[in-house]
Amino acid sequence: MHEELRAALAGLLDGLPPTQAAQAVDRLITNYRGRTPTDAPVLRDRADVAAYAAYRMPATFEAVRAALAAFAARVPDWSPATHLDIGGGTGAATWATAATWEGHRSTVVDWAQPALDLGRELAAKILPDTTWQRQTIGAGLTVPEGTDLVTVSYVLGELRPEDRRAVVAAATAARAVVLIEPGTPDGYLRIREARTQLTEAGLRIVAPCPHSDTCPIVPGEDWCHFSARVSRSSLHRQVKGGSLPYEDEKFSYVAATTLDAHPAPARIIRKPQLRKGQVLLDLCTTHNGLQRTTVTKRHGTHYREARDANWGDDWS
Repeated sequence: MHEELRAALAGLLDGLPPTQAAQAVDRLITNYRGRTPTDAPVLRDRADVAAYAAYRMPATFEAVRAALAAFAARVPDWSPATHLDIGGGTGAATWATAATWEGHRSTVVDWAQPALDLGRELAAKILPDTTWQRQTIGAGLTVPEGTDLVTVSYVLGELRPEDRRAVVAAATAARAVVLIEPGTPDGYLRIREARTQLTEAGLRIVAPCPHSDTCPIVPGEDWCHFSARVSRSSLHRQVKGGSLPYEDEKFSYVAATTLDAHPAPARIIRKPQLRKGQVLLDLCTTHNGLQRTTVTKRHGTHYREARDANWGDDWS
């Protein structure tokens, strides 16, 4: 699905002056980082949408796909029949959902018609079973009865607090909810707040947390986030002004469900540290909160597993 998305994005900025794309990207960066909550669409016109798609879709796709994969691992025998992408814009989360499961129908709702139009254009030949619908994101939003999966990615930071809470409240009507925000301290706090809403509504947290109790991280001292490797096309490098063939997208997320699913016993919350004959793992655990464990060669198979483990993986 990554290659299909890259192909769909190719040539998107043809005919758009580079300075106009750069200006749109600069403004979008501010909104993406969640510093300008608004009650109006962030994507205003075709230039904005084209710049956004080139700048953000590959990274958003990889972050959402990683979050969905962590959730799917906890419900291996389940797949959604219906998917609602709230504030989905050009549809990166819908592409990620299609990369995770097959046979479902997606609906993307957003308040920016130019984003929906371009998303429909990009997905026309690859994701034909997708509906694109203009709708205000905030108070009054409802999730259709029987919806299996709701995704809300990189949206909460654009909303005023009351609209943010309304969106999360609406999402709790689905069987499964996956929320993704930038992997910044502020993004983590928004996920933490939403996580509380989800548990209070009766949903069970299954990723990344190994439990549904209070997060053991002390706000202001640390934050929970993960990383997804993004392969950057020449178009992506042009828009973002970078030279490397890849970048690492940092993100925070939470996945919750009403399904009979259980989280992993522990989650690796930092990049494993490889030392001579040992691996240091920083974990969030079911019963002991945050802890560091050292896995050595004498642990045999566990040691080999630790050497191959990645930031964000389950651990048992």
